[in-house]
Amino acid sequence: MKEVSSPSQHLIIAIDGPAGAGKSTVGKLLAAQLGAIYIDTGAMYRTVALKGFQLGVIRPTDPPEPLAPEQEARLSEIARNTAITLAGDPFHLQVFADNEDVSEAIRHPVVSRYASIVSTIAGVRSALVDQQRRMRTQGTVVMDGRDIGTYVFPDADVKFFLDASVETRTERRYAEQRARGIDCTREQTRLDVLERDRRDYNRAIAPLRRADDAIWLDTSSLSPEEVLEKMLPFIYERLRIRSATAPDSEKLTGAATATE
Repeated sequence: MKEVSSPSQHLIIAIDGPAGAGKSTVGKLLAAQLGAIYIDTGAMYRTVALKGFQLGVIRPTDPPEPLAPEQEARLSEIARNTAITLAGDPFHLQVFADNEDVSEAIRHPVVSRYASIVSTIAGVRSALVDQQRRMRTQGTVVMDGRDIGTYVFPDADVKFFLDASVETRTERRYAEQRARGIDCTREQTRLDVLERDRRDYNRAIAPLRRADDAIWLDTSSLSPEEVLEKMLPFIYERLRIRSATAPDSEKLTGAATATE
């Protein structure tokens, strides 16, 4: 499919779902297919958690300890004052915090566990959601997370909710961590997945849920490429509708078909 370059054709594509459902992998594939900007919102929350460790605001414990109000206030300040930049193509995305490359550091399991906690802090969410909403002006955006279609972009052009069994999600996360050289067990990974589910579905602010107009896809038995194949027709249909209603000067050149 050709890159979506006409301003009238710029889309917001939201991909939500629990940990290990395949959002990031599929989001990258989709952004590459469309020539779109890929925004990994989880990386932004991980960055705030990492900065919290580096500045001594929080200390890693297992299981994670609840955060005190003064810690939440400091983390909200970090979210407001840290310049978080995402650069590179979808499959080589680099994450910078105040010009420091934190791409690898934010993927550590301890940072992941605390990112889920940090994401429940109202001040942190407000600061990062403001950044995420400003990114829509850059062109077609593929954004994945927990609340993209329900809270960040409730007006997104196309919304997907990816899900998978706990067993499948555990295996995916376990394989991902082992590939990064992280020492972990399947059981610990399964417990981490379940705990993240508990936090994400029950947090007071923008909990994880499927938007009423989101397309639900069970990815348990599907490869990322197969998930992408199921998603594309919905996006092509939205582009056709946009192209049909746009002025002639703004119509998408070489409009894609579902077989491309």
